[in-house]
Amino acid sequence: MKFIELNLKGVYVITPDIFSDSRGKFHRSFCKNEFKENEIDNSFEQGNVSENPQKGTLRGFHYQIDPYQESKTISCITGSIFDVVIDLRKDSSTFLKSVSVQLSYKKKQSIFVPKGCANAWLTLESNTFIHYYMGSSYKPGFDRGIKFNDKFFDIEWPFDPKLVSEKDLEYPDFDPSNVV
Repeated sequence: MKFIELNLKGVYVITPDIFSDSRGKFHRSFCKNEFKENEIDNSFEQGNVSENPQKGTLRGFHYQIDPYQESKTISCITGSIFDVVIDLRKDSSTFLKSVSVQLSYKKKQSIFVPKGCANAWLTLESNTFIHYYMGSSYKPGFDRGIKFNDKFFDIEWPFDPKLVSEKDLEYPDFDPSNVV
Protein backbone atom coordinates (compact mmCIF):
# COMPACT_ATOMS: atom_id res chain seq x y z
CA MET A 1 0.00 0.00 0.00
CA LYS A 2 1.18 3.51 -0.79
CA PHE A 3 0.22 6.40 1.52
CA ILE A 4 0.34 9.91 0.04
CA GLU A 5 -0.35 12.81 2.40
CA LEU A 6 -2.52 15.50 0.81
CA ASN A 7 -2.46 19.25 1.48
CA LEU A 8 -4.23 18.78 4.82
CA LYS A 9 -2.09 17.45 7.64
CA GLY A 10 -2.90 13.80 8.34
CA VAL A 11 -5.20 13.29 5.32
CA TYR A 12 -3.92 10.48 3.09
CA VAL A 13 -4.83 8.89 -0.22
CA ILE A 14 -4.09 5.20 0.05
CA THR A 15 -3.33 3.22 -3.11
CA PRO A 16 -3.33 -0.55 -2.70
CA ASP A 17 -1.00 -3.02 -4.36
CA ILE A 18 -3.16 -4.95 -6.84
CA PHE A 19 -2.46 -8.60 -7.60
CA SER A 20 -3.91 -10.18 -10.74
CA ASP A 21 -4.08 -13.72 -12.05
CA SER A 22 -6.45 -15.86 -14.10
CA ARG A 23 -9.08 -15.71 -11.31
CA GLY A 24 -9.22 -11.91 -11.26
CA LYS A 25 -7.77 -9.25 -8.97
CA PHE A 26 -7.02 -8.98 -5.27
CA HIS A 27 -6.04 -6.07 -3.02
CA ARG A 28 -6.15 -5.20 0.66
CA SER A 29 -8.41 -2.37 1.77
CA PHE A 30 -6.77 -2.24 5.20
CA CYS A 31 -3.56 -3.47 6.81
CA LYS A 32 -3.02 -2.69 10.49
CA ASN A 33 0.78 -2.94 10.18
CA GLU A 34 1.00 -0.62 7.16
CA PHE A 35 -1.28 1.95 8.76
CA LYS A 36 0.90 1.80 11.90
CA GLU A 37 4.11 2.14 9.85
CA ASN A 38 2.67 5.33 8.34
CA GLU A 39 1.64 6.61 11.81
CA ILE A 40 -2.06 6.51 10.96
CA ASP A 41 -4.60 5.73 13.68
CA ASN A 42 -5.89 2.27 12.83
CA SER A 43 -8.24 1.61 15.73
CA PHE A 44 -11.53 1.12 13.91
CA GLU A 45 -14.75 0.47 15.82
CA GLN A 46 -17.32 0.35 13.05
CA GLY A 47 -17.64 -0.41 9.33
CA ASN A 48 -20.39 1.17 7.21
CA VAL A 49 -21.70 0.82 3.67
CA SER A 50 -23.49 3.70 1.95
CA GLU A 51 -25.58 2.73 -1.09
CA ASN A 52 -26.28 5.62 -3.45
CA PRO A 53 -28.49 4.70 -6.43
CA GLN A 54 -28.52 8.22 -7.91
CA LYS A 55 -25.68 10.20 -9.47
CA GLY A 56 -25.45 13.56 -7.72
CA THR A 57 -26.19 12.32 -4.19
CA LEU A 58 -24.39 14.42 -1.60
CA ARG A 59 -23.69 13.28 1.96
CA GLY A 60 -22.05 15.57 4.50
CA PHE A 61 -20.22 17.49 5.77
CA HIS A 62 -20.28 15.28 8.88
CA TYR A 63 -18.11 14.98 11.97
CA GLN A 64 -18.38 14.19 15.68
CA ILE A 65 -17.10 16.22 18.62
CA ASP A 66 -15.15 15.11 21.70
CA PRO A 67 -15.06 12.67 23.26
CA TYR A 68 -16.31 10.79 20.18
CA GLN A 69 -14.29 12.36 17.39
CA GLU A 70 -13.97 9.91 14.52
CA SER A 71 -11.42 9.05 11.90
CA LYS A 72 -12.59 7.46 8.65
CA THR A 73 -11.07 5.39 5.87
CA ILE A 74 -13.34 5.67 2.83
CA SER A 75 -13.35 3.52 -0.33
CA CYS A 76 -15.64 3.07 -3.34
CA ILE A 77 -16.96 -0.44 -3.83
CA THR A 78 -18.73 0.61 -7.04
CA GLY A 79 -18.90 3.91 -8.92
CA SER A 80 -17.04 7.08 -7.97
CA ILE A 81 -17.21 10.07 -5.65
CA PHE A 82 -15.83 13.56 -5.28
CA ASP A 83 -14.70 13.60 -1.63
CA VAL A 84 -13.93 16.76 0.36
CA VAL A 85 -12.27 17.06 3.77
CA ILE A 86 -12.31 20.21 5.92
CA ASP A 87 -9.78 20.55 8.74
CA LEU A 88 -11.52 21.65 11.97
CA ARG A 89 -8.54 20.98 14.28
CA LYS A 90 -7.67 24.28 15.98
CA ASP A 91 -4.06 23.21 16.61
CA SER A 92 -3.50 22.16 12.99
CA SER A 93 -1.35 24.11 10.53
CA THR A 94 -4.14 23.53 7.96
CA PHE A 95 -7.03 24.65 10.25
CA LEU A 96 -10.14 25.65 8.21
CA LYS A 97 -8.58 24.58 4.92
CA SER A 98 -10.04 21.91 2.65
CA VAL A 99 -8.85 19.33 0.18
CA SER A 100 -10.71 17.27 -2.41
CA VAL A 101 -10.00 14.02 -4.19
CA GLN A 102 -11.86 11.80 -6.63
CA LEU A 103 -12.19 8.18 -5.51
CA SER A 104 -13.44 5.40 -7.74
CA TYR A 105 -13.89 1.68 -7.90
CA LYS A 106 -11.58 1.66 -10.93
CA LYS A 107 -8.70 3.40 -9.11
CA LYS A 108 -9.29 1.36 -5.92
CA GLN A 109 -7.89 4.17 -3.77
CA SER A 110 -9.07 5.13 -0.31
CA ILE A 111 -8.86 8.32 1.71
CA PHE A 112 -7.99 8.50 5.39
CA VAL A 113 -9.75 11.35 7.23
CA PRO A 114 -8.31 12.01 10.70
CA LYS A 115 -10.24 12.91 13.84
CA GLY A 116 -11.25 16.55 13.93
CA CYS A 117 -12.03 16.84 10.23
CA ALA A 118 -15.41 17.10 8.49
CA ASN A 119 -16.06 14.96 5.43
CA ALA A 120 -18.54 15.03 2.53
CA TRP A 121 -18.89 13.29 -0.80
CA LEU A 122 -20.83 13.71 -4.01
CA THR A 123 -21.54 10.64 -6.15
CA LEU A 124 -20.27 11.02 -9.71
CA GLU A 125 -22.07 7.91 -11.00
CA SER A 126 -25.31 6.09 -10.36
CA ASN A 127 -25.13 3.02 -8.13
CA THR A 128 -22.11 4.19 -6.18
CA PHE A 129 -21.49 2.17 -3.03
CA ILE A 130 -19.07 3.42 -0.38
CA HIS A 131 -17.44 1.36 2.35
CA TYR A 132 -15.86 3.15 5.28
CA TYR A 133 -14.22 2.20 8.54
CA MET A 134 -14.92 4.48 11.51
CA GLY A 135 -12.54 5.14 14.39
CA SER A 136 -15.49 5.73 16.70
CA SER A 137 -19.06 4.52 16.75
CA TYR A 138 -21.85 6.95 15.93
CA LYS A 139 -23.00 8.78 19.06
CA PRO A 140 -26.28 10.72 18.83
CA GLY A 141 -25.90 14.22 20.23
CA PHE A 142 -22.21 14.42 19.38
CA ASP A 143 -22.66 14.60 15.61
CA ARG A 144 -22.27 17.91 13.81
CA GLY A 145 -22.31 19.13 10.26
CA ILE A 146 -21.61 21.91 7.79
CA LYS A 147 -23.76 22.73 4.76
CA PHE A 148 -22.15 21.53 1.54
CA ASN A 149 -22.51 25.03 0.07
CA ASP A 150 -21.50 27.06 3.14
CA LYS A 151 -20.09 30.37 1.90
CA PHE A 152 -17.31 30.34 4.50
CA PHE A 153 -15.59 27.44 2.70
CA ASP A 154 -16.87 28.05 -0.85
CA ILE A 155 -16.19 24.46 -1.98
CA GLU A 156 -16.09 23.98 -5.75
CA TRP A 157 -18.18 20.88 -6.44
CA PRO A 158 -17.96 19.34 -9.94
CA PHE A 159 -21.71 19.98 -10.40
CA ASP A 160 -24.75 20.87 -8.29
CA PRO A 161 -26.01 17.98 -6.17
CA LYS A 162 -29.37 16.45 -7.12
CA LEU A 163 -30.13 14.77 -3.79
CA VAL A 164 -29.23 16.13 -0.33
CA SER A 165 -30.91 15.17 2.96
CA GLU A 166 -33.04 17.68 4.85
CA LYS A 167 -30.65 17.39 7.79
CA ASP A 168 -27.64 18.24 5.62
CA LEU A 169 -29.46 21.28 4.19
CA GLU A 170 -30.50 22.63 7.61
CA TYR A 171 -27.09 23.04 9.25
CA PRO A 172 -26.51 26.64 10.39
CA ASP A 173 -24.01 28.89 8.65
CA PHE A 174 -20.51 28.00 9.73
CA ASP A 175 -19.01 30.12 12.52
CA PRO A 176 -15.30 29.48 13.12
CA SER A 177 -15.60 30.71 16.71
CA ASN A 178 -17.89 27.75 17.45
CA VAL A 179 -15.33 25.07 16.50
CA VAL A 180 -14.86 22.75 19.47
